[in-house]
Amino acid sequence: MLAEQRQSLILDMVNQRGAMSITDIQRKLKVARETIRRDILQLADRRAVTRTHGGAVALKASEAVLDERQAINADAKRTIGERAARLVPDRAAVILGGGSTVLAVADALLERRRLSIISNSLVVCGRFAGRNGNRVTMIGGAIQTANSAAVGSDAVAMLARYFADFAFIGAGAISSTGWVMDYTPEEADLYALMVRSAHVSVVVADRTKFNRQGAVRVVDLRTVKYLVTDHRPAPPLAGAIASSPLELIANDKRRTVGNSPVGDALP
Repeated sequence: MLAEQRQSLILDMVNQRGAMSITDIQRKLKVARETIRRDILQLADRRAVTRTHGGAVALKASEAVLDERQAINADAKRTIGERAARLVPDRAAVILGGGSTVLAVADALLERRRLSIISNSLVVCGRFAGRNGNRVTMIGGAIQTANSAAVGSDAVAMLARYFADFAFIGAGAISSTGWVMDYTPEEADLYALMVRSAHVSVVVADRTKFNRQGAVRVVDLRTVKYLVTDHRPAPPLAGAIASSPLELIANDKRRTVGNSPVGDALP
């Protein structure tokens, strides 16, 4: 098979699925991993895909910069932020990740008093600093311009020193099998640690993130306490959630799933 034909097939598969690993592509095309790496590099050089560690992401699946993402589905994100913020009392210690939906949570928490905020987001830290007696800790590291947030090994090492009452992270995508996913290993490592660094972990995501594929796994929803969203997920993700202990909060109502009774209040 000519390189042009092979790259065309790779591009079609990546665009169809949103993201693919080198391993998955290798299974489909049955060619050497090094050949696939070269193909992905050439496709990335032509700006046909976004190259990641271990695979490729479709350009349409790559996240927009923070200002642009805040304007996308803004009403849903605002509602999600308000619902998620109800979990948090005054004086709580709260870890907040980067991203537009977590920023909506931050905005809804601004009237709380004496919070201990721990965040890798420049925007989040700026919102809370000097307000209502809050204590703000900025997680340092290499700044990711798309989110105005710090990521990388320095950020992970600093976060490892802290533990909080609540942690809120967003999602680049949530797969049909219940994996919260993102687009870089640096984000994934940091946000997975945030989930492990709190008594109560919360994923906030609007319906556009459901049944989608990202480049890198962050955390399995079965290890998270709450998923706060604007609408109950459709199958097959709905089935993955139903078999987990996760508590779903959507449309101003709660639905406990897994081993607990399931209500019928949600649409």
